[in-house]
Amino acid sequence: MTSVKEQFDRISEKYDSQRRILIPCYTDFYGIAVEWLHFKTSAPKILDLGAGTGLFSQFVLEKYPQAELTLLDFSEPMLSVARERFAGIKNVSFQVADMMTFQTEEKYDAVISSLAIHHLSDEDKQKLFKKIHGSLNEGGFFVNAEQVKGRTNYIHSFYTQRRHLRLECSELPKEAVEASYERNKLDQCASISEQLEWLKEAGFKEVDCPFKYYIFAILWGMK
Repeated sequence: MTSVKEQFDRISEKYDSQRRILIPCYTDFYGIAVEWLHFKTSAPKILDLGAGTGLFSQFVLEKYPQAELTLLDFSEPMLSVARERFAGIKNVSFQVADMMTFQTEEKYDAVISSLAIHHLSDEDKQKLFKKIHGSLNEGGFFVNAEQVKGRTNYIHSFYTQRRHLRLECSELPKEAVEASYERNKLDQCASISEQLEWLKEAGFKEVDCPFKYYIFAILWGMK
């Protein structure tokens, strides 16, 4: 089986064009995630972990055009698409690195992530949440627009069945649908309740799940 990095290197050029089909709640998923970023400054400092092509960062930049954004991802092909997206925008920078091993002494007003952390083991998720908490300014936010596991095996199985039915009835080519199934084999999703508890254990004083649609959810924490 290919690695997560190899899978996303391969799909980098098609990633954005498939998002609205692969994420049926696309508008609310990203829109509500951005709503839960509310700053006292018009130029917040934000780190996007597993930034990919920069899709989530684009939504953030539309609300906060003066934000200082750092996009971090381990896939250079994905970040190449992001570099094209933000060409000429001086307040956006890029870093090729693994989210688990990157080092920073910077403090951020927010750390964001979208459909990336679910590729980590549960143990690594917990380590990352602590690392994120430590990299935030007091009162800073963590917003994770994520893919999650159903509360029980029965519920998760139903989610999967519904997702497959939608994709197979969609306009996506058969090979794109099958490729998405292959990527799903690398998922290590955790439930909402587990992750909210891990965020509290990491030190976040406020946590919530302000949005959920089947396997898609927004996890939020405030330091």
